[in-house]
Amino acid sequence: MIAYPDTSFLCAMFRNQANSPQAAKHFAQMPEPLHIASPLIFEFRQATRWQAFLHANDPKKGFDRTTAQAALAKFNSNIASGAIVIVPVDWADVASIGERLSAQYTWTRGYRGFDVLHLATALHLGVTEFLSFDAKQKELAEAEGLMVPL
Repeated sequence: MIAYPDTSFLCAMFRNQANSPQAAKHFAQMPEPLHIASPLIFEFRQATRWQAFLHANDPKKGFDRTTAQAALAKFNSNIASGAIVIVPVDWADVASIGERLSAQYTWTRGYRGFDVLHLATALHLGVTEFLSFDAKQKELAEAEGLMVPL
């Protein structure tokens, strides 16, 4: 396994955004399926539903439910086709790595819990690349020696 994504990469893949062409191009050039673990699946699905909720309450925010449902359907289709592979992880090890990352970096740089867990998962899986469009995530991944090609 070469690469592991964060939620920003999945959002760019499954919903039209400014960085979607870059995500699609990178995905198309990957020599293997995209590997993800269950917390990333949960955060992507939750974030998509949250954006639809925000939009329903204020049309200037988020995106509509039809867009959200289309993104989720496309995501699920990619899992069903094997373009995305769900990988098992040892959650005790991921939590241990996450705790190390949090203690080392969050005091001074301020990282969200899921951001730390996504990177901890990538490190646990032994990948060399971290796929993200989030500046903070890129900073953390690079601090841990991973390449961030986007």
